[in-house]
Amino acid sequence: MKEFSPIKEGKVREVYDNGDSLIIVATDRISAFDVILKNKVTKKGAILTQMSKFWFDFTKDIVPNHMISVDVKDMPEFFQNEKFDGNSMMCKKLDMLPIECIVRGYITGSGWESYKEDGTVCGIKLPEGLEESDKLPEPIYTPTTKADLGDHDEHITFEDSVEILEKLHPGKGADYAKQIKDCTIELYKKCADYARSKGIIIADTKFEFGLDENGNVVLGDEMLTPDSSRFWPVEGYKPGQGQPSFDKQFVRDWLKKNPESDYKLPDDVVDKTVDKYKEAYLLLTGKEFNTIK
Repeated sequence: MKEFSPIKEGKVREVYDNGDSLIIVATDRISAFDVILKNKVTKKGAILTQMSKFWFDFTKDIVPNHMISVDVKDMPEFFQNEKFDGNSMMCKKLDMLPIECIVRGYITGSGWESYKEDGTVCGIKLPEGLEESDKLPEPIYTPTTKADLGDHDEHITFEDSVEILEKLHPGKGADYAKQIKDCTIELYKKCADYARSKGIIIADTKFEFGLDENGNVVLGDEMLTPDSSRFWPVEGYKPGQGQPSFDKQFVRDWLKKNPESDYKLPDDVVDKTVDKYKEAYLLLTGKEFNTIK
């Protein structure tokens, strides 16, 4: 049996080279504030992988994506065991674009802090009189750089993204920047409308895109998971305050209140976190996570 070693390890994922494809494994690690926590969250990786699969299938009419299979039977023998079952995705190889495509439909987090200071979010002027957690008149696109492990992403303007992509792809930077911006907004609108009908508000999220061998824009990475998005329950939603969440904002909030924790969570916080992820999966897909084979 051929042995595999990761060619890349991120905060929570490992990437393996499978010749003409990649195998991306979502681990049970969890990160917050760009730090990998000392705990693992059991089954978190599988929940995130299966949730990404759901969204990739749901949005393939908007933009092609990199997913080939999440069935380990389609992967080399090395991956056909419990460690990789459910949390692994075989994907097309892409030339990834170094932009994190962030879209905000509601004002919260760092966006709310910025708005309180000068009425803008990432340099975008917003209407006066917004309250914390308010829905924005239209979703806004606030891209960032894609930082290496240990570094922080930096907010950039759309014009900055054109410049970055033009350096990498001369003559095509403006076109690629517009394509990924337009796809980001369209994906968000379709998925946010669907999620709201199922009881979840997607306050904000991020997408990543790459180019296939023909230079076509393809959606990659993960998609609309609790790790890459803010999910709020529709029930009880009330602007003017912070919202309870289905995502790792719960973990961030606990860490802020417990700075002495040294990034180690108590067991009850870990249990509540995975329960929130499972609840979000159930609401969005209509399936109990434990029924996945």
